Amino acid sequence: MAILPYYIANLNIEYTYKQKMGEYQEFKNLCFVDTLEHTSFEGKQLDLFATSVENTERIKQQNETDVSVIMGNPPYNAKQENFNDNNANRAYPEVDKHIKGTYIKRGTAQNQIVLYDMYVRFMRWASDRLSQNGIVALITNSSFIDSKTFDGFRKVVSDEFSEIYIIDLGGNIRAGDKSGSVFGVKVGTAISLMIKKPEKTKVPCRIFYTKVAEDSAEAKLNFLAKTPFDKISFEHINPDEKSNWINLSDNDFDCLIPVISKDVKSGQGEHAIFKLFSSGIKTQRDEWVYDLSKSELENRMKFFVDVYERKRRTSEELGFDIKWDSELNNYLKRGISKKFDEGVIITSIYRPFIKKYLYLDKHFNGRTYQLPQIFPNTNIENKAIWIKSGVDAADFCIGIKYIPDVLTNGGSQCLPLYRYEKDGNRIDNITDWGLTQFQTHYKDSTITKLDIFHYTYAVLHNPAYRTKYELNLKREFPRIPFYDHFQQWVNWGKQLMDLHINYETVEPYPLKRIDLPFTKNRTPKAKLKADTANGTITLDDVTTLEGVPKIAWEYHLGNRCALLWILDQYKEKKPKDPTIAEKFNTYRFADYKEQVIDLLQRVCTVSVETMQIIQQIEL
Repeated sequence: MAILPYYIANLNIEYTYKQKMGEYQEFKNLCFVDTLEHTSFEGKQLDLFATSVENTERIKQQNETDVSVIMGNPPYNAKQENFNDNNANRAYPEVDKHIKGTYIKRGTAQNQIVLYDMYVRFMRWASDRLSQNGIVALITNSSFIDSKTFDGFRKVVSDEFSEIYIIDLGGNIRAGDKSGSVFGVKVGTAISLMIKKPEKTKVPCRIFYTKVAEDSAEAKLNFLAKTPFDKISFEHINPDEKSNWINLSDNDFDCLIPVISKDVKSGQGEHAIFKLFSSGIKTQRDEWVYDLSKSELENRMKFFVDVYERKRRTSEELGFDIKWDSELNNYLKRGISKKFDEGVIITSIYRPFIKKYLYLDKHFNGRTYQLPQIFPNTNIENKAIWIKSGVDAADFCIGIKYIPDVLTNGGSQCLPLYRYEKDGNRIDNITDWGLTQFQTHYKDSTITKLDIFHYTYAVLHNPAYRTKYELNLKREFPRIPFYDHFQQWVNWGKQLMDLHINYETVEPYPLKRIDLPFTKNRTPKAKLKADTANGTITLDDVTTLEGVPKIAWEYHLGNRCALLWILDQYKEKKPKDPTIAEKFNTYRFADYKEQVIDLLQRVCTVSVETMQIIQQIEL
């Protein structure tokens, strides 16, 4: 908590009053307190330069007063760009308990951690604090409008309020919005006005929605400044049975066979194709535990472990940031000792067609989820389908044989062919129930679980499937239809799977390499840019690859094509972590140039052959 905003708010209120009324009057109702701890504030507010007695009285008075209007622009950070931003929320036990008992309890999403975002906490607090005949008016992250994770939230606010008005300001860069954000951030923004009326129990909640035209931030702010509320054109929306408010789908998705299910995972049933599934690994310190170079990773993690151990033994502040978080600090308090272990360095798949070495240690990786049951060690082989959640879900699907990363903007899920017990015993991960569904539908007892695995992979690549169920896939786990000619789909899926997991051994595509003369004693400047119109890739200021076929650019995984994933990951970027930037910023593209050229040629082959198979699927 900071004192300066308190004084600024007070001055603004008194100044505005004088401007409007022509006379000065002291404002005696402002409280200096953590809003989310308003019910247990005593002893927690700051001294306020010996004015704490008066401040305490103000807080008590406010807590005893009916509140009919709550306005605010609460912070939000659960959707931070990267878990390495180290911007975790602090705990608010009372508010969090109520979130768990309402928004989370009534939700159906697998991972609901974002419901502890600060703006959701303020909404929960405001809903509880508001009197009847009151209104909550907040400007927040817009993810609650259509995210699957917020289905429980939408159900609850529909029960708690009589009327809801949503002004969607767009600006979600990660979802593909090209318009400006009113706050200059990458996430979308929305204004919510939620009204409580005494007669709420007698009538269902009415929900109204409008989206401001895609335009610059200045244009949106100008619209808000000049448009009276009664001149805004709202659409009266009727939520579907899953509490979706917008982008409602009208198809047979719910009749299809589920790919995964929380009930199957928890052992309560087997009504899904895959039994075990897992989010990708969420390290919470990617820059520390991932690297293209094994030796560089070793050097960095030796330093990391040394800093951890020195602090554990001496509790001294060492001046080095190694992404301390609550979990790592908790290990310190428990006295857990660590030593560098080269044996835990494994190969992982960080991004599509991008392998990195990973220091896999449960104390230094935030969440490993079910991955140890899928890839227990580097000596045990497995295949898995890696899919994306959220806005990129429809067209992000790739076969993998290594532990995958969680990915940003929605996360990812890993669907393995097998799972492993602690003793190393391998178990089929396709359920018996799933096998029965396919054998029964196709009247073919020779269908195997491996067939189903490949069939599923082919269907997830079907352009018609992706288009028809695009809205569903953004919000829900995939479901699979039964297509005719089962074995043909199996063959397509097998070809795609073999192509994608063995991308390093396919024949390189014969791209033409052009090298300009350069001085031997200088390092060429890295560029890593693509010209899709002309089929060229500029690696640095001396080397260009020509002859990339147009079809290769069409093989997309999420928001970019396969070749662009490679170029993005090999760019020279200054590390965000200050310690790494100072001590371990050793990456130079020149060290990987020949490796990248070879990788681009092979993935170009993969892209062309993938699109050729997809074209067969489309026929």
